[in-house]
Amino acid sequence: MYDPFTYLGYVAAHTDKIALASGSIILTLRHPLHVAKAAASVDRLSGERLILGVATGDRPIEFPAFSVNPEERSELFRESVAAIRKVWRDHFPTINTTRVHMTSGDMLPKPKLSDIPLMVTGHSGQSPEWIAEHSDGWIYYPRGIKFQKALIDNWRSLTEEFKPFSQSLYIDLTEDPNHVPIPIHLGFRTGRNFVIEFLGALQDAGVNHVIINLKYGQRPVEEVIEELGEYVLPHFPALT
Repeated sequence: MYDPFTYLGYVAAHTDKIALASGSIILTLRHPLHVAKAAASVDRLSGERLILGVATGDRPIEFPAFSVNPEERSELFRESVAAIRKVWRDHFPTINTTRVHMTSGDMLPKPKLSDIPLMVTGHSGQSPEWIAEHSDGWIYYPRGIKFQKALIDNWRSLTEEFKPFSQSLYIDLTEDPNHVPIPIHLGFRTGRNFVIEFLGALQDAGVNHVIINLKYGQRPVEEVIEELGEYVLPHFPALT
């Protein structure tokens, strides 16, 4: 896997209009000042196109590699979000947390809008109430339609302003458009007609964005992306 910020810079240089999103930066394993600077740099260079997905991380082998106590990840996550937002917004801020002791100096560049959309992945050790207050949106995992709708209904009740609900979905797209769905890890092996049907059900449940993951796909990625763009996306035009 490429470093996400390096890859975001590469993608930014080869595109003009599409949003650039991370899914997700592990705040417990990266210093918040480095995250803030890298994210602000990508956002500036791309023309304010970055959406910063963040998480605590959940792979046990990673925490000892970075000398991080996994029992402290929820607190470190909250501290990081607060520190990142503060250095984006304030000039010469004073910050005193577990990892940041900033009493002079500043972080540059700052985002042009003094902020970058920040999406929390999963619960990241936090309550839905905390996520609704401190994030700009929620990235969740694939779940049954009824479960997802109940989760979204509760999410909408926690904030008066619109904050999108996104979820991931693994797809192994077959050449047969009518192939019936066969469950795979966090998704389906299926044809495009079921994908259209399922995405429609997610839309009706209140899902705003779906992150399609082709990790388990058996066909060439370029071929699948072309098929999704030609036959699936036209059913879900962007609202303006």
